[in-house]
Amino acid sequence: MNTVINSLASRQCKPCEGGVPPLISSEITTMMGQLDGWEFFDRLIGKAYNFTNYYQTMAFVNAVAWISHREDHHPDIVLSYNKCRVEYTTHAIGGLSENDFICAAKIDALFKI
Repeated sequence: MNTVINSLASRQCKPCEGGVPPLISSEITTMMGQLDGWEFFDRLIGKAYNFTNYYQTMAFVNAVAWISHREDHHPDIVLSYNKCRVEYTTHAIGGLSENDFICAAKIDALFKI
């Protein structure tokens, strides 16, 4: 699993302005198999992360924001004192793209540091 995650995490997101179809079910299933703990539902993928305190949660959210800025692909984030949920979808195409999975893998790699 780590080799595959590292493979996804080493990729760069491609600009997506729409006009391309979202991933189909078989592609989503294949990509989901390359992630650990992410859930697929209603045209998005999401994962919850738990922390010891608010400072750690905010540090993680700031790191996710940095990754998002670098990849120009931004998640929805819900946070509380010691939890954070990250969700990805590609709004421009109304579903999932490879970019969502690349960013998910980058965040998982960050969390393992």
